[in-house]
Amino acid sequence: MFRKILIANRGEIACRVIATARRLGIATVAVHSTADARAAHVALADEAVAIGAPAPADSYLRADRIIEAALQTGAEAIHPGYGFLSENPGFVEAVEAAGLTFIGPTADAIRAMGLKDAAKALMEEAGVPVVPGYHGANQDDAHLEGAAEAIGWPVLIKAVAGGGGKGMRKVTRPADFAAALASARSEARAAFGNDTVLIEKLIEAPRHIEVQVFGDGTDAVHLYERDCSLQRRHQKVIEEAPAPGMTPEMRAAMGEAAVRAARAIGYRGAGTVEFIVDGSDGLRPDRFWFMEMNTRLQVEHPVTEAVTGLDLVEWQLRVATGEGLPLTQDRIPLTGHAFEARLYAEDVPAGFLPATGTLAHLAFPCGIRADTGVRTGDTISPWYDPMIAKIVAHGPTRAVALNRLARALDDTRVAGTTTNLAFLGRLARHAGFARGEVDTGLIERDIESLAESPPPARAVEAVALLEAAAPSAGPLAGFTLWAPLRRVVTLGRDGDEVTGTLLFDGPDHATVEIGEAVLEARCAADGWRIDGASAGAVRRAGGAIHVFAGAQGTFSFTPIDPLDRATAAGAGADVIEAPMPGLLKSLAVVVGDRVAAGQPLAVLEAMKMEHTLAAPREGVVAEVLAAPGAQVEAGAALVRLVPEQDDA
Repeated sequence: MFRKILIANRGEIACRVIATARRLGIATVAVHSTADARAAHVALADEAVAIGAPAPADSYLRADRIIEAALQTGAEAIHPGYGFLSENPGFVEAVEAAGLTFIGPTADAIRAMGLKDAAKALMEEAGVPVVPGYHGANQDDAHLEGAAEAIGWPVLIKAVAGGGGKGMRKVTRPADFAAALASARSEARAAFGNDTVLIEKLIEAPRHIEVQVFGDGTDAVHLYERDCSLQRRHQKVIEEAPAPGMTPEMRAAMGEAAVRAARAIGYRGAGTVEFIVDGSDGLRPDRFWFMEMNTRLQVEHPVTEAVTGLDLVEWQLRVATGEGLPLTQDRIPLTGHAFEARLYAEDVPAGFLPATGTLAHLAFPCGIRADTGVRTGDTISPWYDPMIAKIVAHGPTRAVALNRLARALDDTRVAGTTTNLAFLGRLARHAGFARGEVDTGLIERDIESLAESPPPARAVEAVALLEAAAPSAGPLAGFTLWAPLRRVVTLGRDGDEVTGTLLFDGPDHATVEIGEAVLEARCAADGWRIDGASAGAVRRAGGAIHVFAGAQGTFSFTPIDPLDRATAAGAGADVIEAPMPGLLKSLAVVVGDRVAAGQPLAVLEAMKMEHTLAAPREGVVAEVLAAPGAQVEAGAALVRLVPEQDDA
């Protein structure tokens, strides 16, 4: 077994690898950018080495600096985690050339599965079913459109070097093909440096089911399947194992196909074979097709660990030292059911746009697995993926596991940035999902109800007002002798205000008046109860009052000084602002242009994906306030519109 390893990654996965290494008595070396100097993975590791500036290209993608750090610290092997250099065959070769061990597959195996078109051809030769499509070298626009016509609409345009939904576009009619192709190529070029695409038939009732495989370079086994059908913008949101509705026949067929794929390339280590499944008529052994193979550990590996009781990182370390497979296929257990929900800093109502901010508070419930790489006080920066944590629930049945997930989401507390926590809670309680009716279109079909952002209940506002009225000394160490103590408190939230009148007739009892509503508040051991019920836990942090209201979500309020109520006027809808930090990729208008509501104005690239910013109304472009190629912050003014009649 290794004595010391270096983890060539950051955040949650680096912390995850460190945990297993520590359990096995292996010393760890962390690498970090200047932005991550105080990060959780740096604090957990035995040693840490700075490798560059915040941009991944200057740090976590610098193979030379990572290998130099390993050699300087005496590490014997490098674990790549996922993302960054984990599927870069050149990095594998450089690691091995330096006399180090790469904890993962060979460079040849990564290359074999690195391009979707070549991988599909290889899988066809190995007898693995593949989706009908065009995977050829001719990238002429007209030829690709002809291929799409031959396959039949709808189709998917997919970057051959893609992943995470980047460089992928759905096309339902010929008229939209050219624009979708140009957009997919542009996004793929920015994300992967390769704008080659393939065309595939779009499965109408698709489910995304993947099989966890593990090889030792000679033989391979599978550790059953995961259903990853709950997706938004082609990115996974909640994963589960096993797949709902799975039959023994289907599991055997998919497992055999996945193992055949791994053996075909002499696979070593943890990998995932992803299949697209036609779920329109249940799960049938003749209705699944190979999509791609991820030649690394997956983000969602904890659900497999939960149902098998195995540590996949330990398996990676053992196989990398030259051991054979730790278990034969017939000895791999499958017990109960598990879910993983991905908690992100993102604005769901705004279209799942990534968010940034400092975590004023972060806490997870006891008895639940939460894999995270951040802590209270850490910053979610624009440089990296905005994942906060993976929340994993396991139970003896699917229903029990789903209940535990929903409760765990209710009891998770995060403040200081916008998150998808309330969205995940609603998804965990979705009736169709509970029945196992999952497919990749579920979120899109019900997005309005899942993404709604209702205002806080009066009880939530009451709790926040009570906290503001008694910031330190308990609910009112003093009250008047002949009449209740009366306080008027105003709080701000998302540009709105809430004012309440609080009448205290004792240290543990008050009446709260908000508009026409009158609520009774009593202080109990677990905090204030409003009309006899808990309205949520309260915490002051980051200059704000945060109410953690379970399934309703987290609501943050800012006390407003009644003597200082002047606020700066906002730019309003006349100014189109950057919704998040990113690169202004292009502008589609110039000063003087007349635009219609919904017309594209600019393209912003953030988190390696392109986001089109549209005109909120018709008007005339009065000013262009940023230039293509500029790196802009969230809220930066980009374009100003004026009503057409004001144009002179």
